[in-house]
Parts: sequence; structure tokens; C-alpha cells
Amino acid sequence: MDNKRMLGSKVLDTLQHIGLIIVAISTVVAVGIEVNTMWRARTVTLADLLLMFIYLEVLAMVAIYLRSGKLPIRIPLYIAIVALARYLILDMKGMDSWRLITVAGAALVLAVAILVIRFGHVHYPYDKDEGGH
Repeated sequence: MDNKRMLGSKVLDTLQHIGLIIVAISTVVAVGIEVNTMWRARTVTLADLLLMFIYLEVLAMVAIYLRSGKLPIRIPLYIAIVALARYLILDMKGMDSWRLITVAGAALVLAVAILVIRFGHVHYPYDKDEGGH
């Protein structure tokens, strides 16, 4: 029974790595498309730069996961904050005040969540056996 469990674990690990490589390649392609779009437009906007930061964070997340086998939950939260900031920048003129407050509030909630997670990691660290995902 242990051999089947180990084989299943290896298959899932391999599939996970394949999926991460697909995400990384797709992100690099998306970066190339964005750079091409900026090159053709002969301009770089703040929204373009924020999108590039999102892509870089996705690549960093993949690299950390491949290196350590762990996914720090803060990275997707950072990505979400940058995505919300980009959304605000792109659509601010067309937003009513309630939507603007809601999106800004969502970014604030994510920032507070990051602070809570950091506080928890510092004051209540994981045991070595728990892993700390």
C-alpha cells in the first residue's frame, strides 16, 4: 500500500510542477504581449506598469513554490492589492462613489489581512513539522 501512496504522491508532484511551468510560460508570454503593446503604442502608462508588477509577482510566486514547495499566502494577497489598484486607476472616472469606496475598502481589507498574517507568523510560528503553508 505504501508503494501506491508514494507513486500517487510522485504523480501529483509531477503534475503540480507541470502546471507551475505552464503558468510560468504563460506569464512570460503575457509579459511579451504587454511589452509589444507598449512598444507599438510608444507609451507606458501606470496601468501598464502595474500589470507588469502583477506578472512579476506571479513569476516570483511560481519560483518560490518550485524552490521551497511552499506557497506564502501573502504573495497572492499582494497580487490582489496591485490588481485592485490597477482597476481603480483604469476605471476611476467611470466609477460611482460606492464602487470606488468598495474597491478601496477591499484593498484595505487585504492589507490588514497581510498584517494579521505577518503578526501571526512572528508571534505564533509554525512547528517545524507543520510546514507553514
